[in-house]
Parts: sequence; structure tokens; C-alpha cells
Amino acid sequence: MTTAALGLGTYRLRPSALNDAVGRAATDPGTAWLDTAPNYLGGQAQPLLAPVLTQHSVQVSTKVGFLTGQSAKDAVSDGVITSVDAEHGHCLSSPYVHWQCARNRTELGRGRLDLVFAHNPERTVGDPYEALRGTFAALEAEAAAGTLTSYGVATWDGFDTGALSITALHRLATEAAGTEQHHLRAIQLPVSLVTATAFAQALNGDGPIAQAAGLGWQVYASAPLFGGELPHLATRELTALLNPDLTTVQACLLAAASCPGVTRTLLSASTPAHWAEAQAALRNPALPVPTLRKVLDVLAAG
Repeated sequence: MTTAALGLGTYRLRPSALNDAVGRAATDPGTAWLDTAPNYLGGQAQPLLAPVLTQHSVQVSTKVGFLTGQSAKDAVSDGVITSVDAEHGHCLSSPYVHWQCARNRTELGRGRLDLVFAHNPERTVGDPYEALRGTFAALEAEAAAGTLTSYGVATWDGFDTGALSITALHRLATEAAGTEQHHLRAIQLPVSLVTATAFAQALNGDGPIAQAAGLGWQVYASAPLFGGELPHLATRELTALLNPDLTTVQACLLAAASCPGVTRTLLSASTPAHWAEAQAALRNPALPVPTLRKVLDVLAAG
């Protein structure tokens, strides 16, 4: 069993750190990956990333769903969302998805998007599956037009609450494409020693991570350090259970990257030291499943 690859998340990066962070993420062409969204950094993440992306070969995942104040105004003006959608701040309708994909390409300076996530569909008004039916139809059309390679679903708690399931997502994508050879190829969800429901299920070969992996989809682990809070919650005893030779941060990262089925761990690392620390952690062998079970049991008991 191998550890998941490392990818750069941009949700918590400081704008001044973007250029150098992308450069560090691009150092390994085989695994270089950047995850962003049009609403990150107050809507400025993608325009700020565009110039540096011309200098580095990095694959990029972006998203559709959340609206910033400016994008909401522009989308209403262009007639692709209603004022109600704008007020809600989230939309996954087919017209909006096409509009946002085009805007993402412009903001990122790319003619083709590598991966587009439907962002937190559990936040939509009404049934998320009804919303995703139109979303997937639009994304399949984008793929057919050659403007994106694949798409996925990024969620915070949609799988934990039962609002989403891999089986239903696969079925919707098959309907949208008219074949099981659809372009839904990834999910993104929190995987850490704190957000551990899907993690624990994966250790038993069940749950959304295992089911997605079984379909050959990529699984992106977000918030592996729980927004930076996990290292303050973990004890040295817990770190010793995982790997006594690592720092607490490294041990927590390695745990998330060792989750069976996870293919990439996304980390917002603003400094060279933090990125190097993460790279060193993920060069270690994956932690054994019995060790991960033991640690999750200890945390659950605490």
C-alpha cells in the first residue's frame, strides 16, 4: 500500500504566498496538482494564479457552485441565474455551470480545464440530486466540447449526512452521459483523524472512499490537518502510535495519506518549510490499517 500524492490546496493560502507555493508544488511533474475555486480568496484566487500557471506545468482542479458578490452580479446580468440564486450564494443549474466553466477558463488562462468539482451540492436549495442532474449534463457537454477533461463532486459532509452517495452519483452521471463511460472521475471530501467517518469506513473497505476507488475514481482528501487545528489536538502519545520518528504534523498528514482509496492529499502550505515537512512525511510507507484503526479507536474513546 502506498501513500497518497501531495497536492496544493489554495483555500487558506495567503495571496502573497501563491506564486512561490505553486512553484514548489510543480517541482515533481509526475504528481504536481493545484486545487482552487472561483470563490477562494474573495474571488481573487484564480486571477492571481493565472500568471504563475504560465510558468509551471501543474494540473488544476477548480469548482462550480459558490458565487462571490461580483460573480453573482455578473451572472444575474448575463441572465444565467436568478436574483434568488444570487442571494443564496450557491447555484448548480446547467446555464450557470456552463457560464462558470467559461469564466474559470478565462480566469485561469486555460483553454481546457483538467477537473471541475461540483462544489458542496448539499448546499443547494431542494434535492441535491435534482440539481446535480443538470450539473452533470452541463459538465458532460463541456467534456464533449473538449473544454474539460473530467469532473467530480467536492463535499464537506454530504456523504456523512447521507445527502450524497457514490451509487447515486454514478447513476446520475451515467444518465447524463448516456453510458457508464462518463466523465465523473473524482470526489473530494475531508479526511483526517478528526473528520473520520469516511476514514473509518474506508479501513473496513466500505463507505464513499472505498466505493469511489472501486469505480476507479480519484479521491482527494481535503483538510487533512482539520484547518490547522489537528496538530494542537493531537498528543505526543498519539504521534508515537502513528510514527514516533515524525513530528505531530507529519504523523497526522501521513495518517490521512495512508487512508485506503485516497489518491491525493490537499494541503495549504504557505512556506517552504511546511511544504518540505509534508513532502518528507509522505515519503514514508503508508501506515498499516491496524495502526490507523487503533488510533481512531483511541480518539473515539477520548
